Amino acid sequence: MDEVIKMSIQDINPHVVCSLCSGYFIDATTITECLHTFCKSCIVKYLMSCKHCPQCQLKVHETHPLFLLRPDRTLQDIVYKLIPNLFENEELRREEFNKSRGMAVDKKPGNKTEEPVTPRLSSIINNPDGHLYKNDEQICLCLERYRSQRITHRGKLLPLRPLDRKFLRCSIRVLVSHLKAMLYKKLSIPSEVQVEVICDREVLADEVSMKQIFLMNWFGKETPMVLFYRFRELPELGVT
Repeated sequence: MDEVIKMSIQDINPHVVCSLCSGYFIDATTITECLHTFCKSCIVKYLMSCKHCPQCQLKVHETHPLFLLRPDRTLQDIVYKLIPNLFENEELRREEFNKSRGMAVDKKPGNKTEEPVTPRLSSIINNPDGHLYKNDEQICLCLERYRSQRITHRGKLLPLRPLDRKFLRCSIRVLVSHLKAMLYKKLSIPSEVQVEVICDREVLADEVSMKQIFLMNWFGKETPMVLFYRFRELPELGVT
């Protein structure tokens, strides 16, 4: 029988409590420059008067700090599952707030009376599609050619055109293997030619995600994160 591991909520609190309001995360929002997370309402209010992260004092953005905020839906779902009734209590609190101000009303077809619309939080609890990539935190990338290369395949020089769009935004869950598949398709590269993706002169493994690369190689640097791609030199392919 597997041993059951029990943990005190106090041991988890440092990871699920907002440092600005000292409450559990509601609409968890992360600063992309330093990856510190806060309640959305807390960090938005804070950045209206200060342009630095409340935890590490890193300057978020000189003029538009709110542009560098991203919702962390995965962390928020974890908080709702860890803390009993937090989701239900927050929905009720928002509904009462809107009612007290005469907000969030909806007229149903054929009904002249206005009925309050139940406010919905961003959570997989009420969004069955919340696990899809399109709902993930996004990361900005720039894909650059590592160096000029000429590749001959079966005696013919392969025409290697540059990417039409080297800047892209994708989910933090995207893997290096996904980027390689995109390069093969966009550049019409034969399957025999091997592609390598590089960050800070380090060749990245296929199973590494964009978030891992950001934390290990790009933390504290300006966005977008720059990745290079090159073609592996295989003698039988005549790469020069």
